[in-house]
Amino acid sequence: MFLSSCEKKPTLPTVITTGMSGVTQTTASSGGNVTDDGGAEVTARGVCWCENENPVTLNNNTIDGSGTGSFTSSLTSLTPGTTYYVRAYAINSVGTAYGKQVSFTASPVLLPTLTTAPVSTILSVSAISGGNITDDGGGEITARGVCWSTSSMPDINDNKTIDGTGAGGFTSHITGLEPDYGYNVRAYATNSAGTAYGDELYFVTNVIVPTIETREVTNITSYSATCGGVIRYGGDTPVLARGLVYGTLSDPYLDDWIWDITIDGSGTGQFTRNLTGLIMDTVYYIRAYATNEVGTGYGDQMIFRTSSEPAPINFNPALTYGSVTDIDGNSYKTITIGTQIWMAENLKTGHYNDGTDIPYVPDESEWSYLGSDAYCWYKNDESTYKNVFGALYNWYAVNTGKLCPSGWHVPSNAEIETLSLFLGGDDLAGGKLKEAGNSHWNGTNEDATNESGFTALPGGLRAAHGEFQIFGTSGYYSLSDDINTKGYIVGMGSASSSITILTHYNKSTGVSVRCIKD
Repeated sequence: MFLSSCEKKPTLPTVITTGMSGVTQTTASSGGNVTDDGGAEVTARGVCWCENENPVTLNNNTIDGSGTGSFTSSLTSLTPGTTYYVRAYAINSVGTAYGKQVSFTASPVLLPTLTTAPVSTILSVSAISGGNITDDGGGEITARGVCWSTSSMPDINDNKTIDGTGAGGFTSHITGLEPDYGYNVRAYATNSAGTAYGDELYFVTNVIVPTIETREVTNITSYSATCGGVIRYGGDTPVLARGLVYGTLSDPYLDDWIWDITIDGSGTGQFTRNLTGLIMDTVYYIRAYATNEVGTGYGDQMIFRTSSEPAPINFNPALTYGSVTDIDGNSYKTITIGTQIWMAENLKTGHYNDGTDIPYVPDESEWSYLGSDAYCWYKNDESTYKNVFGALYNWYAVNTGKLCPSGWHVPSNAEIETLSLFLGGDDLAGGKLKEAGNSHWNGTNEDATNESGFTALPGGLRAAHGEFQIFGTSGYYSLSDDINTKGYIVGMGSASSSITILTHYNKSTGVSVRCIKD
């Protein structure tokens, strides 16, 4: 008897691709069904996918168990908005079988969803806002912030901040604004789909000037006082200037020529200023001020009255003075400087040394270009100016030769040059001749030491046309010399340590006189 048998040879499995479901921007679901193992064990099954048709297991793939039957596969790491091709696969000892190809497109990235944060901390040139990104639209937030403009619906082509990346809340500092301006602002967020905006908000910047306090007025004399201020808050821009504004009318402010103004540096903090050149027995109104880029803030107004008694002359206490008396009985201190003996006070007589009257001319029009001898008091106020500053005499009174007490005379140019040379020359002599301090001199009173004892004062002058000028800042003294229609005078100023010989002054000009001993 002869017997025989045969065994069926294995083939590839049979697999069906399941359709797509649950498609998002980065994931999807698919799967398959192995309906026939081909006569050999199915050792692996799943799906494979790529951006090209007919994907194989060398592309992206899942492994979802073994054997026959249905299975589900999860596709991950997809690129939003991209089309993919998918096939189920099953592997046995014969090889790999694929199901029918299906395709799908991953969901695209959407614009983000966000809100604009309320505008807060609104200052003169800045404010704070921000936003909250509640949905990134399925794409990475690569930029976020706020944008603003004076026009409606601002976008990222207008002014903007850049405040990091990613979803969630953020804060934005808006800068570079103008005071008292209206602005529209929107939060923005950018992903690969584009830029989305939050709701539009409107705000108006404030006007924030410095907050300053006026300090108490102290050290009040007839011609000077001390005051100052302290800046409590400079605003939201730098303090560019600070100081005092004052005058004889109430509520002084910067924008009017009638007020006197000091400039005492910049920045916050406190400052003090010695005010000089005030008028005796006069009520003054004063306020501290501070100015930033936005405007000017003022402190409370202070009111004070200068003394009704002139400040005494500040002679050099280290020196020994003599004295001389004029024909009116006025006594003057005298001082020896080198080989010369000088009056240390301004002449204030109303008579020549022979007893005759010096013509007193208070009227401006009568004084104007007067061609004969005359004198006056500054501003025609004898009670205020006589005892300290003396009188103002024109050159014609000087030229009589009888103005000084007997044995004394008005100095010549040569005698002033001798004095200047003894004190170190014209560039230095003024500082050594001027009264020290600011009891009577305005401003810096440059290098004033009065080491000579001369005690020069800023008595001002009466111009040839009759107007009183430059009191407190300059002192001019008549010389006996002349040239044609012009007289010689020597001048000193608050801002200089020098003396200047002037030869071009009209002989009708009234100036102070210091006599020198014969």
